[in-house]
Amino acid sequence: MASSSSSSYGIEQLQKEFYYEWMSLQAKHIVDLKEALMRQRSNAYNHHKLEELVGKIVNDFQSYAKRRSELTDKSCSSYFAPSWNSSLENGLLWMGGCRPSSFVRVIYALCGSCAEAHLSRYLLQMDGNIDDGHDGDSSMSDLTATQLEKINDLHVKVIREEDEITKKCANLQEDVADMPIAVTAFWRDSVEADVAVENALDKHEECMGVLMAEADKVRLETLRRIVEVLTPVQAAEFLLSGKRLHMSLHEWGRAREERRYGCVHVRMQQQGEPEPGSQRDRTLLICECEFCKVNK
Repeated sequence: MASSSSSSYGIEQLQKEFYYEWMSLQAKHIVDLKEALMRQRSNAYNHHKLEELVGKIVNDFQSYAKRRSELTDKSCSSYFAPSWNSSLENGLLWMGGCRPSSFVRVIYALCGSCAEAHLSRYLLQMDGNIDDGHDGDSSMSDLTATQLEKINDLHVKVIREEDEITKKCANLQEDVADMPIAVTAFWRDSVEADVAVENALDKHEECMGVLMAEADKVRLETLRRIVEVLTPVQAAEFLLSGKRLHMSLHEWGRAREERRYGCVHVRMQQQGEPEPGSQRDRTLLICECEFCKVNK
């Protein structure tokens, strides 16, 4: 049992490390997209190069999904409430990630901000300034009727696929209250799970992993379809907005938790690499978040 616990701990660490590698790559993508859009608007960057960058970013997401699927084969439970996420982020998760339909909502939001974008463009021209890569010259405001129709059709299709996966997930969750898990829990005073229960839980986690892989497939396919509908500039703006949203939610969630927990945090001081469940030293540290600095 200890060996199994240790193995699960090691897998979760790999998943966490891989997540932060992905976040670092996301940050690099944001810089690359901003620079590419700035150069394109100054006629120093052609559409072909922008298209290559967009394709590379989509392929990076495919590689991320593939690697995550490999780690899911070992253990997928961590992805449904990751310890490396804030409570805010976990509350927004759907099948271990974002809803594919949210990709389309980002496009709708960008289109809806046309008036503000044009105003920003006018003010920037008046000042003779250039924004940091997402100025008022937003081609998302130039979506054609044909593009909007294709995006709307995709939105309807994606919502239907999301609903199908959600129903499968609900059925799996209900199975936990069935034989042998619920009956064993009722008749046993000990919390130790027998072989039948362990097998049932393993099967449940395996099925949840399959569903998460299905969800990742829908996410990737939705991303590809959107990029196909948009022009290279529109696709770059869409990807930049989506990645900024993801990174912002991560930072906002962390900041909210720092404020909520006050100015004293309990952190785990690890000596070496302790076995899961072993006693660790706890040290009280003064929080250094900006909110606590201001309100000391």
